[in-house]
Amino acid sequence: MYSLAVSDHIMIAHSFTGEIFGPAQQLHGATYGVEIDVRREALDENGLVCDIGLALQALRDVLAGLNYKNLDTLPELAGRNTTTEFMAGEIFRRLQVRISAGDFGPGTAGQLASMRVTLRESPVAWASFEGALR
Repeated sequence: MYSLAVSDHIMIAHSFTGEIFGPAQQLHGATYGVEIDVRREALDENGLVCDIGLALQALRDVLAGLNYKNLDTLPELAGRNTTTEFMAGEIFRRLQVRISAGDFGPGTAGQLASMRVTLRESPVAWASFEGALR
């Protein structure tokens, strides 16, 4: 399986509901390093997994809707604990739409096999969501 990865980062604010979160129940900030790794079984006719520039642009476009936002105020995330794990899945779902639209380059829709989205909350803690794309 071949893979290609790109990364960027976002800065967000959010709070959590539930005693398990202790002081994180209060509004607080986080800066996430966001990495995506897309995979396919065979390279395309150009020897690529996908267009690296288009993959990076799609990631930046998806993250722009979250960057410098208070996630508690976004209607599409209302009532959710926007944990690092949850947000890895949410970014995956948003990127999956972009991949299906062909935003990662010609011939990638239906050809990319899987993707992993990793959010690095700190040098010692991160979470990922990984799934099939077809």
